[in-house]
Amino acid sequence: MNTETSPRVAAALLAGNRQALAGYRATHFQWVARDGVATLTLNRPERKNPLTFEAYAELRDLFGALKQASDIHAIVLIGAGDNFCSGGDVHEIIGPLVKLRAPELLMFTRMTGDLVKAMRACPQPIVAAVDGVCAGAGAIMAMASDLRLGTARSKTAFLFNRVGLAGCDMGACAILPRLIGQGRASELLLTGRAMGGEEAERWGFFNRLAAPESLQADALALARDLAAGPTFANGITKTMLHQEWAMPIEQAIEAEAQAQAICMLTEDFSRAYHAFVAKSNPRFEGN
Repeated sequence: MNTETSPRVAAALLAGNRQALAGYRATHFQWVARDGVATLTLNRPERKNPLTFEAYAELRDLFGALKQASDIHAIVLIGAGDNFCSGGDVHEIIGPLVKLRAPELLMFTRMTGDLVKAMRACPQPIVAAVDGVCAGAGAIMAMASDLRLGTARSKTAFLFNRVGLAGCDMGACAILPRLIGQGRASELLLTGRAMGGEEAERWGFFNRLAAPESLQADALALARDLAAGPTFANGITKTMLHQEWAMPIEQAIEAEAQAQAICMLTEDFSRAYHAFVAKSNPRFEGN
């Protein structure tokens, strides 16, 4: 390959993989995007926003596609009405599952786990806005988000053992202890009890509480602040926060040195410096 032109070829290839998702038309939830911030609304309020097989699959695929999105820089995840998500639909998921054999059940549990992996792998920070019921897979989606705003009246329950299942669902035993500690995670996963909003904030599950009537606006404001920041660098931060769970400290420090050196090559780093010199606020563009 001609080394003089290879960077241009590489840039063209990367540009070809990018896609616009602001206009994505969702089938099993609502998706509205504006100015780089997308609001994903679980929209079955009459049933407290439960998930179906089809919703799981579409959520997994959308979060997977966000890795290549050119126009989405932050996401708000919320439920319609007064609840976040009641988990898997009892009639449309739980009922059919009891009739399946092990190979088909494993296909389902792997699909739900793939949703969490896609949420963690997409570079955009995800802000979960949690009100009312946040149970089962809903609690998992909140857990898999990067930031969580809640309300005092919210009730978060990892209630898998209440239906005869283990608490190790969709990464709960790996992620939840890192958020709130091993002992507290053990209590929630072994008892299935609901964690109230104030308790969830005190334990570190929620970053902060909001009034129910301002929850969505507060989450959008936070997402807009993130989208206005150095989005490439924010994506690196999210990636390293996730990857360093499994690294010894020496490997983590080296990985961060390499990641930060890459960020120093971006125009946003240069923009920040020149803005500082000019005593003005930088305008980040994500490159």
